[in-house]
Amino acid sequence: MTDTTRTTKTTTMTMTQKILAAHCNRDSVAAGELILCDLDRVLGNDITAPVAIEEFRRMNTSVFDAQRISLVMDHFAPNKDIKSAANCKLCRDFATEQGIEGFYDGGEMGIEHALLPELGLVTAGDVVIGADSHTCTYGALGAFSTGVGSTDMAAAMAIGKAWFKVPQAIKVELHGTLQPWVSGKDVILTLIGMIGVDGALYQSLEFSGPGVAALTISDRLCICNMAIEAGAKNGIFVVDDATRVYLQEHGAKPPRINAADEGAEYARSITIDLSSIQPTVAFPHLPSNTCTLDQIEVGERIHLDQSFIGSCTNGRLEDLIIAAEILKGRKVAKGVRTIVIPATPTVYLQALRMGLLEIFIEAGALVSAPTCGPCLGGHMGILAAGERAVATSNRNFVGRMGHVDSEVYLASPAVAAASAVTGYITHPATLAQQVEGEAGAR
Repeated sequence: MTDTTRTTKTTTMTMTQKILAAHCNRDSVAAGELILCDLDRVLGNDITAPVAIEEFRRMNTSVFDAQRISLVMDHFAPNKDIKSAANCKLCRDFATEQGIEGFYDGGEMGIEHALLPELGLVTAGDVVIGADSHTCTYGALGAFSTGVGSTDMAAAMAIGKAWFKVPQAIKVELHGTLQPWVSGKDVILTLIGMIGVDGALYQSLEFSGPGVAALTISDRLCICNMAIEAGAKNGIFVVDDATRVYLQEHGAKPPRINAADEGAEYARSITIDLSSIQPTVAFPHLPSNTCTLDQIEVGERIHLDQSFIGSCTNGRLEDLIIAAEILKGRKVAKGVRTIVIPATPTVYLQALRMGLLEIFIEAGALVSAPTCGPCLGGHMGILAAGERAVATSNRNFVGRMGHVDSEVYLASPAVAAASAVTGYITHPATLAQQVEGEAGAR
């Protein structure tokens, strides 16, 4: 891996800058400019949308386009208490009042940042804002997407536009292919460990290079989901054949592809050899506090009370397949609460039909309907004081999943599943070696 700084100024544009220019009807934009852009989609959830709705009603107007607004009841749903039920009812009534068909609750509800791509509601070239910081997920599909506050969401629902300061960009060039048991989660944790939680502050992380083809769409969604954990305004991948196939399979609008100009100006360039990435864990209490698994296992064992596999970062079918491969025929360690949450109803049904849910339950895991739940310390897996969890979610700040004296270790589904079996943070290859040894003994 190398890290270089580029200082030469050009008049060319990056992927993000091209998308923003197209949405403010200009031929070009430059980093640092303030621009007013048309929006393709506005998103809110059961925590952030109620605040936006209250502000919107002060405007005494109607939504700019009911077809381009999505309200997903995913954070405290199924409703955990009276307040969360009231928030969902407020959103439900607003959706009915404004004719918003994109209201997702009950059996239609999935975790928002897994649900929207799955439903084909985002395509390459779109500008999407959401009142949730992990809205940057959709850059995996070649869109500019970013999180905003609830008041910005309220204004966007009214006028279909939002102000942006055009971000500088960091070019992340990928080469090589991933080793076994390594995934997009390890890639983004490695990158955040390199540059820090403010290493891309209000910049665009733009991923390109021949290594992109070695990453699945699920890997890319995971990577862009956590761009905000490096302080980035957005993350975005080049659009390739895999992107086009995904968009077509999910019924998305035709893509508008925006490749960076040759010689585009970047604040910084980073080269990553994917084959050098190792299974990685972020220790408490920052996503940048990373350590590879081989470094951990040389030292002390980090014993766990809980393992969580799910969230908008890692609750897709690909993630569940990896976890099931490790858990099949095994039992989770005594005293380790293992929670598996498919990200959407479709993922849940696919996992059911493939027999994955049976594997999880027979291993001693709990399986929940789609919800953000434990990721934000909402419900379905709160930590007590002194407890430790390994989680496939995106943040491990103080008190993120419960008591301020609890600890959260961020990892991939493979690591979370292997750790659930042993009871301490474990390299997934360790269990694979055990299987080989048992087979040889027989």
